[in-house]
Amino acid sequence: MATDTTSPVQTSPSPAEPEPYNPLPPLAKRTQDYGAQIEYWSGIPSTVDGMLGGYPQLSRADLQQSSNFLAKLKPQMAAPADGIRRGVDCGAGIGRITKGLLAKHLDVIDIVEPVKKFTDELLLANPELHSAGRIGDIYNVGLESWHPTEGKYWLIWNQWCLNHLTDKDLISYLARCARALTPTGLIVVKENNTSTPSPPASDTEDTDTDTDITDNTHDIFDPEDCSVTRTDGKFRRIFAKAGLLVVKSELQRGFPERLKLYPVRMYALRPAPAKESK
Repeated sequence: MATDTTSPVQTSPSPAEPEPYNPLPPLAKRTQDYGAQIEYWSGIPSTVDGMLGGYPQLSRADLQQSSNFLAKLKPQMAAPADGIRRGVDCGAGIGRITKGLLAKHLDVIDIVEPVKKFTDELLLANPELHSAGRIGDIYNVGLESWHPTEGKYWLIWNQWCLNHLTDKDLISYLARCARALTPTGLIVVKENNTSTPSPPASDTEDTDTDTDITDNTHDIFDPEDCSVTRTDGKFRRIFAKAGLLVVKSELQRGFPERLKLYPVRMYALRPAPAKESK
């Protein structure tokens, strides 16, 4: 399960305090409960306030920097062969990002969101996009169960949703997304990071083994919504394991420091070139 709802309002421990000890076994040895995630988010109001955990004032700064990030990426994203810039909002929630960001950059936007009441609200609140055919296919499934058509998307946007997936499911999901891209398309991931650093992925790291993703020492598990917050280094190792290269990365700016939020980072990804056989 995943939805645009594991908002930036997950607060980070004060710099003067160590991050709380997480007495849970490594993610590889436990299963995140997707059913419990659906139950949790089904009880959240279908509003921007609900999507952002009670901090709707963060939406403007979030959407603005995301738009700036996309604008920087566009020079390396030649238009698709058919001229239609088709994208997908993964974990779309009520369509805050669909309307506030993606509709400004894409021609058609598909929706992946497991909580049907959220997509019902998305359609109700965006009749102009829907009637114009700019809202495409709607998939009421979790990302762990979504299998996109190969070569379909110019942009695959994932925000505050991938922390609901186990490491294993996240790698499989991202690998499917890589196959779903057009030749010039990109995947964007925008997620919280834990403040505690972990060793970054190495360009020479052997990603054919599991040793690069099994260290979850710095992952922070949230039992309330059954999500996990990963380090920047952990994300980069997962991307490498899924066969993806980070072509650009930026930290989100403009959120009030007084809220003590986790850092939020954007990653632009594309498939890594195939390795030559020795």
